[in-house]
Amino acid sequence: METEIVGGPRRLYLFQVGAGELPREDAEPLQMSVGCYLVQTDDHNVLIDSGTPGDVEMPGPFATEDSGDVIEHLASIGLQPDDIDIVVSSHLDVDHIGHHDDFPAAEHVIQRSQYERARAGHPRFERGRSHWDHPSLRYRQVEGDSELLPGLELIQTDGHTVGHQSVLVRLPNTGPVLLAIDAVAMGSQFTPDRTQSPVDEDLETAIASTRRLLGLVEREQVGLTVFHHDGAQWATLRLAPEYYD
Repeated sequence: METEIVGGPRRLYLFQVGAGELPREDAEPLQMSVGCYLVQTDDHNVLIDSGTPGDVEMPGPFATEDSGDVIEHLASIGLQPDDIDIVVSSHLDVDHIGHHDDFPAAEHVIQRSQYERARAGHPRFERGRSHWDHPSLRYRQVEGDSELLPGLELIQTDGHTVGHQSVLVRLPNTGPVLLAIDAVAMGSQFTPDRTQSPVDEDLETAIASTRRLLGLVEREQVGLTVFHHDGAQWATLRLAPEYYD
C-alpha cells in the first residue's frame, strides 16, 4: 500500500467511449480504443478529456455508438455533468473534446501553448471548436508541469501537438498511474527510439517527451501506464464501473 496523500486521489475510473479496428494495408488491423478518465478525491471530481462528439462523423475506431459517451458513463456511477469540478484537456483534438460544452460548471484546465494555438485558428482543432470554445466554458491556462491537486500532476508532453499534457495519478493502493494520453498512444511506441505516428506533429519532440515519461515511470516506480488508443491494452484494464484505488 502506498502512503496516502491527504486530499489526494481515491479512485480512478477508465471510461471506454470508443473501440474498433483500424485497417492496415500490410498488417493485421490495429485494435483501437478511445477513453476518458475520472479521478475522484474526497472533495473533487476531475474529468480528463471528454471523448468524441456526437455531431461529427468519426471513423469506426473512434465512434461511440457501441461504447456509450462520457455522460452515460458518468451516469453509470451516479454522477451528472454538474458534479464535475474540473475538466483537464490533454489537448484539443476532436476525439478528446466532444463533450466539453456539457460541463459549463467546471473549471477547464489546459496548457497555455495549446489553448493559444487553437484559439488562433489552427486547422487541426477546428472540427470540434463548437465544443471546446463554447462561450460558457471557463479555462485556466497552465504553463509546463504543474500539480493540479495533491497527488494529481500535469506533465507537458509536446510532440503529438504543441501543449499536449499527460497526467500522473497517485493512488493509495495501486500507486502511481500514468495516463500517457496521446504523447504515447500505443504501448508499442513506449521506447526511447519510438517511430512517428501519422498524427504526431514533430517526431524529435515526441521522442523527447516519450523519454521523459520513461524516466518518470522508472523514477516514480509507476506500475501502470495507460496508452490512450491501445485497444489491446484496454481489453485488459479495469474499466468503469470498476475502478483503481
